[in-house]
Amino acid sequence: MSSTSENPSFHALIPCAGTGSRAGTPMPKQYQTVAGQPMVMHTLQALAQVQQISQGWLVLSPGDDFVWPSGPLWPERFARLYCGGVTRAESVFNGLSALLAAGVPAHDWVLVHDAARCLVTPEAVRLLIETCRDDPVGGLLALPLPDTLKTQTRGDEPRVQTTVPREGKWLAQTPQMFRVGPLHHALAQVAAAGFVGITDEASAMELQGLSPRLVPGSALNLKVTYPADFAFAEAVLKAKP
Repeated sequence: MSSTSENPSFHALIPCAGTGSRAGTPMPKQYQTVAGQPMVMHTLQALAQVQQISQGWLVLSPGDDFVWPSGPLWPERFARLYCGGVTRAESVFNGLSALLAAGVPAHDWVLVHDAARCLVTPEAVRLLIETCRDDPVGGLLALPLPDTLKTQTRGDEPRVQTTVPREGKWLAQTPQMFRVGPLHHALAQVAAAGFVGITDEASAMELQGLSPRLVPGSALNLKVTYPADFAFAEAVLKAKP
C-alpha cells in the first residue's frame, strides 16, 4: 500500500556513527558484543518486530568498515546509509536528507532511535506509534523523573547548590517520532550553526514553537553509555526468553 497523508508509512532511523568515547570500549560501543552479538543488532531486532515500521534505515559513518552479521540475524527491512556526521544531530539530518532524496514522502513518520538503547521493547514502540500517529506534532518516549534532582555549585569540588523540584520533569528517551518533512526542516534551521543546543529531535521541534507529546516509557530503556551499563544490558538480554 502506498503512503498518503491520511495513511502515512512509518520508518525507523537509527544514527549509528558515534565513537562511544565514554563507554571505554576498544571499538564504537554500538559494535561491542553484548549477549552474544553486537549491541546494535539487539536494537535492530527489537525494532524489526514492530510490524507498523515499513522500513528501517541505519545511518553509518562514511568510512565505517564494520563487518555486519548476515543471514537471519539481519532484519530484511533495514538498509544502511553511509552518510553519518560528526554529531548525532548531523547524522539524523543527513539521514533524513537521504530518505527524502530516496523518495520517502515528507508526510511519513520517522522514529529516530539510539543504537545504544538496545533494551527497547517492541511493545513500547507500538505504544508510541499508536499514541502519536494522529498527533499534530509527534512525540517521544520519556520517563517521569524518579529521583531528587540537584544543581551544583561552581568550583573544583562539586557541592549541592539547590534541590530542583522534580514534578513535571521527564527524562527523554527514544524512539522520538515526528513527520519526516517537519523534522528535516527543524534541523535544517540549525544546521548552519552546527546544531548547537540540539540534544535530541524533540529539542529541534521545540525551537519551532511546537510541543511534542510525552509517552511514558520504561526505566529499562536506558542508553548504554558507561562500562557498568554493559553488564546490566547483558543481564537483561540474557534473561529474555
